[in-house]
Order: sequence, then C-alpha cells, then structure tokens
Amino acid sequence: MSSLLHTIEEKMGQFSKGQKKIARYIFENYDKAAFMTASKLGREVGVSESTVVRFAMEVGFEGYPQFQRSLKELIKRNLSAVQRMRVTSEQIGDRDVLSRVLELDIATVRKTEQAVSSEDFNRAVETLLEARRIYIVGMRGASSLSSFTAYYFNMIFENVHLVSEDKGSDVFEQIVRIGEGDVILGISFPRYSKKTVRALTCAAKSGAKVISITDSEKSPIAAMADTVLYAKSEMISFVDSLVAPLSLINALIVALGQRKQTEVFATLGKLETMWNEDQVYENIGEV
Repeated sequence: MSSLLHTIEEKMGQFSKGQKKIARYIFENYDKAAFMTASKLGREVGVSESTVVRFAMEVGFEGYPQFQRSLKELIKRNLSAVQRMRVTSEQIGDRDVLSRVLELDIATVRKTEQAVSSEDFNRAVETLLEARRIYIVGMRGASSLSSFTAYYFNMIFENVHLVSEDKGSDVFEQIVRIGEGDVILGISFPRYSKKTVRALTCAAKSGAKVISITDSEKSPIAAMADTVLYAKSEMISFVDSLVAPLSLINALIVALGQRKQTEVFATLGKLETMWNEDQVYENIGEV
C-alpha cells in the first residue's frame, strides 16, 4: 500500500462522517479521483467542496492541489496498462486528442526545464567525458530512449555499450566487466523496470559511477545515483509521454558533442564517406 493510502487508512477513525465518505471513495476509485477537481469530487461523494479541501489538509497537505498531485503520482506508479487505458477519458475529456496530447507534452517540457539543475547537468557531462567505458541501460518503455542515446553516443565516444534485453544474454552478463572508471547511464520512468534498477545497483557495487535520468526523487534509480537528471513524464492513456526525457537527452548529446568537436567531426566525416558509398540515404537532388 502507498504511503498516502496508508495515511488515510490510519486516520479513518479521526475523520468526520463526510471525510469518511471521501476516504472510502478514494480507496475504491483513486484512479478517477486523481483527475477530479475538489468540487467535482465533492459532488461525486455527496459532500461539500470545503469538506474535500479539509480532508486533503487532514491527511497532511497544504491544500487540495497538492493532494491531487499525490494521487496522480500514485496512479502513475501503480496502475496496470488496462487501468491506465481507463483513465484516458478523464485526461482527454471531450477535447480534440491531438491538441490535448500536444498541450500535455509542451507542459512536461516546461516542467522539466524547471526541474533540471544546471549544476547536475554539467556534472553529468563531465562524468561522461571522463569515463573509461559508458554503459547505457533503459528497459521496457525506456528502451527507445536508451537506443537513441547509444546511437549518438557512439558518434562521440569510442567505448559505448548498450545494455539491452534484445541481445540474447542476461543483463548482468552484459555488465560483468563494469568497474571503477566506468559510468552507467540508467533511464527509467513509471512503471519502473526491475532489471534497470538491478543493473544500476550492481554497477554501483562494482565501483562504477551512476547517472540516472528519471522523473522524481521517489524513483528507485534516483537514490543510488551519483548524479540525477529529472525529466517529467506524464501518463497519457497506456502510453507514457517521453517527449521531455528525449529533449533532455538531446541537450546532453549536444553538450557532449560541443566538448568533443574534433573527434565528432572526424567520425562524421568517415561516416559520410561510408554512407555515400553504400547509398544509405536517398538522394533527392537539388532543391
């Protein structure tokens, strides 16, 4: 049980009659309650809006908005894919899907800009530049992010290893040689992959430095990291929006590329020659 639901359960005996109605509703429908305003939740339960606000304060929050954010964090970490699908209508409503999803993505990028510390970002850059070997791990929904990162890191660094479930070997076998002087970059968002957590734990015990890209301090890969870069990831239906994490990774790649311009220019020059010889890209001619 989450700490929020545990707190509500502990305080059940202290609640007023109306507050007990709210508590019971939240236990049974917290996935719906997370997207309700205080007035809407009050109408649904049959109590006043002020009773809902007092309930939020009674369980330890400054007001209802803070309580609602906690509920959203709860569902983001615990709902199954089927349950996530059910909350879609609460997020999108009757609005145009394209416009609403784009609005949510824009908002997460703005929140990420506020959440990322320049000091932490610069520390991550320096740590990667000093690494003997770089390992990148991100499973499940984050696998696209780890593959993207590894693709461009290979243009910047000589010794990059993508840890993947698709390689036919166990994750631990892929990082068996990791140790001091190495860096592992872990990427994970709700619902957090156990394999990613275990890989980072193993790497840390072996003496490697850990950089985590995740959504909050409550993430299991945040506490074990030497440096954490926070990127917001909002749940949209059964899909996790990874727009903000990708933007953060883009910034990381650009910063590293600027610091290693000579090597990158040389690598790209060789690649262009090979791409042209192998006709990798379609020639669209002059515009």
